[in-house]
Amino acid sequence: MKIDLSNNPMKLIGQVYRTSMRLVDGPLRALGFAMGQLPVLVALKKSGALSQAELARLAQVEQPSMAQLLNRMERDGLVQRVPNPDDKRSQLVSLTADASRRMPKGKAVMEAASRQALAGFTEEERDQLLALLLRVNANLDSAVGEKES
Repeated sequence: MKIDLSNNPMKLIGQVYRTSMRLVDGPLRALGFAMGQLPVLVALKKSGALSQAELARLAQVEQPSMAQLLNRMERDGLVQRVPNPDDKRSQLVSLTADASRRMPKGKAVMEAASRQALAGFTEEERDQLLALLLRVNANLDSAVGEKES
């Protein structure tokens, strides 16, 4: 399949994202996970319990969207909420034991997709691609920051 970039690599980045999501969506759903949950799951795995506000900031979504996502995740037994000992008005969100047990299989799905996507790349090419994408992301973060100022 020939993809017309029209001199805009951002179109290809979007296509790569959509294709990779199609590759992992089914296997992740079989494990009880959804793509939209991944930023929350990863943040909680790395940091432990976090507030809804912290999760919204890390996932770069609005508070109401995060509240809805957390409600679904709590319903599905992936997260639990407990009172915040430092702030009685808020709650902390953490992974359930069941979600923690299933996460390594989810990580394996994502790693297998990454290996497939980068098959045939040399280590130098992988490093170069990573460096270029980090620059693109930094430019976009900067533009979002300027827009929000």
